[in-house]
Amino acid sequence: MTATDTEQAIEARSTETQKLSLIPLIALVIGSMIGGGVFNLPSDMSKGASPGAILIGWLITGFGMLMLAFVYQNLATRKPELNAGPYAYAKAGFGSFVGFNSAWGYWLSAFLGNVAYAVAIFSALSHFIPMFGDGNNLVSIIGASICLWLIHLLVLNGIKQAAFVNIVTTIAKLVPLFLFVLVAIVAFNWDKFTFNFWGEPDSQGAGGLGSIVNQVKSTMLVTLWVFIGIEGASVYSARAARRSDVGRATVIGFLGALGLYVLVSLLATGVLSQPELAGLKVPSMAGVFEPLVGSWGAALINIGLMISVGGAFLSWTLLCAEIPYTCGRDGTFPRWFAFENANGSPANSLWATNALIQLFLIVSYFSKDAYQFFYFIASVAILPPYVLSGAYALKLAASGETYSRDGGSRNRDMWIGGLATVYGLWLVYAAGLTYLLMCAVLFAPGILVYAIARRERGESVFKGFEIIVAVVIVLLAVLAAYLMWTGKISPL
Repeated sequence: MTATDTEQAIEARSTETQKLSLIPLIALVIGSMIGGGVFNLPSDMSKGASPGAILIGWLITGFGMLMLAFVYQNLATRKPELNAGPYAYAKAGFGSFVGFNSAWGYWLSAFLGNVAYAVAIFSALSHFIPMFGDGNNLVSIIGASICLWLIHLLVLNGIKQAAFVNIVTTIAKLVPLFLFVLVAIVAFNWDKFTFNFWGEPDSQGAGGLGSIVNQVKSTMLVTLWVFIGIEGASVYSARAARRSDVGRATVIGFLGALGLYVLVSLLATGVLSQPELAGLKVPSMAGVFEPLVGSWGAALINIGLMISVGGAFLSWTLLCAEIPYTCGRDGTFPRWFAFENANGSPANSLWATNALIQLFLIVSYFSKDAYQFFYFIASVAILPPYVLSGAYALKLAASGETYSRDGGSRNRDMWIGGLATVYGLWLVYAAGLTYLLMCAVLFAPGILVYAIARRERGESVFKGFEIIVAVVIVLLAVLAAYLMWTGKISPL
């Protein structure tokens, strides 16, 4: 049997055994989005924003993310031949190098998010075993490393088996969240919620949170972090039993998560004041819940966090291994990433992903606030895939490709794509220059990976404007390295 025959046999076996129905796809979306972030929303949202600004932030995020969910729903049906979600859309719309950077950013976000998740798990575990501290000391890193490689073995045994485990963890982690919401509704105090609703300074001019615009901006990376994973079903579109399930899973998962996030963050402001919420330790939901029900409430939330983050860790292990695998198959990444084992799992891609997670787990030891740092960087790294997905949907509708005489849908989709793109650009602005520069340091090595892949195919590395994009990335990376070396920005 030739190598090609072997690949076709493995692909056929994968097609028969690894298809995912609607429920596992919804679980992938919800499991990817609802991780550790929701358990710290009360504090993260209130650190720099009043209840009024938080409400505005959710309105902006809810609308922007709904547009992005519609983008992935529309593209899944209009471009069924494009698999792997954001990466495929960026490449189809804007060329190989832009598509590569979309895939690279998505991969960075996925494995850096897993580093943040690992820190959160062991930070929560310290509630029961204090030796784990803030989740990034030596004992925590050793524990996280063991968990990492156990999940690695699980995924190597097959995508479908790991997806089933993800369904179980998704259900389990929703229980403490729903209980928190029910109890907080009963305990909600309208006067606390409306007190200093806009974060204005007191009569002596002290204690203000700044302008409403700045308050809203302070919530943007937080809200983006908790919605990362909205494209989960789209990334796995090639493994969906029915293509239409991809769009349904995306919208259902988004609406469910949005409702839960809004309730958690706003109900907390009716239980504790803004300064009290801002001062809570991770997970801040435990600090809100404990005064309402007693010490068992904090324990329950910490257990829920560990289950939730463990499930999200598994979801992102599945998702971030799929992107380099797909890129390796079509030549955007070196072909080494395209190897699939007998169980249908992207083995080499998984090894590379988890090796990088291991490296950054070690780096987390030197961080003062490892969880927040890594989730901020993960949030910024995923912005190119999100912006480019919206831009491709806009380009598709503007050109009329796939629309034929369907003028009404075309106009609607132009608006959806345009608004999703504007929302993505607003997030770039809200992220701030510091994190954008630090992300450039992580994007620059990708240029070498891309060059190797192009040489393997006997093609020139850059075409047209792509060389300009590459030069800009390198210059920004050099600038960031200089600023970090001089101490003007801090990487950890």
